[in-house]
Amino acid sequence: MKQKLTIVKVGGAVVEDDAQLTQLLVDFTAIPGPKVLVHGGGRRATAIAAQLGIETQMVEGRRITDEDMLRVVTMVYGGLVNKTVVARLQALGANAIGLTGADAGIILSDRRPPVMVGEASKRCIDFGFVGDVRRVDATMLSRLIDSGMMPVIAPLTHDGQGHILNTNADTMASETAKALATLYDVTLIFAFEKSGVLRDADDDTSVIPVIDHQAFETYRADGTISGGMLPKIENALKAVDAGVTRVVITSATAIDGQHGTMITIDR
Repeated sequence: MKQKLTIVKVGGAVVEDDAQLTQLLVDFTAIPGPKVLVHGGGRRATAIAAQLGIETQMVEGRRITDEDMLRVVTMVYGGLVNKTVVARLQALGANAIGLTGADAGIILSDRRPPVMVGEASKRCIDFGFVGDVRRVDATMLSRLIDSGMMPVIAPLTHDGQGHILNTNADTMASETAKALATLYDVTLIFAFEKSGVLRDADDDTSVIPVIDHQAFETYRADGTISGGMLPKIENALKAVDAGVTRVVITSATAIDGQHGTMITIDR
């Protein structure tokens, strides 16, 4: 029987809110068994880039990462945010270790080629130093986990050729969960500022309790689910399809896996 492992991905909005982050880390350390935390930090990166006079360019919610922005996200994600979270977990008695995908080669990516975006008017966009995950080294991560360490992973990967790549944190959490599902009984929790996937974005009580592939296509077609929630659910569905036991999208204040929206294979 596989050992239970919990992976929590926490979004940048929670990371930016000291009170929310404090409570989340307390709740995270209280989850039984081994754990992995994957964090974002995009809002902090945008703010610091502005202070440095570097313009942030976003296309359909995705950050264009040129050389200047790559320096910023590397400093912010891999340094400021990651080490702050690690230090606070250490203060709570957790043996946290901060990592990027380049550390011990745990997450290898390919630089994203230029892609066509836009529904009405297609444009070819070069997102720069953005990585799409090729491989997660589950064996290396399991060595850290089984030794009693708690990996805290920043949304940065590497291409094996000496380049750091900015990588979507939801994707990193999903790909990490998929890889570790071969070794553990994995629960993946996407924690953010809402109570779950909502039928009405303005009503935090309108949580959709369960979403499978069929329901997702229906909600996407009628516009119930749109924007940044689309890739989050796509990543969640890929995870359950690949053998992750449970995937939940929920509030950062409810990461026990018993609340929010459960993502399942087709019922």
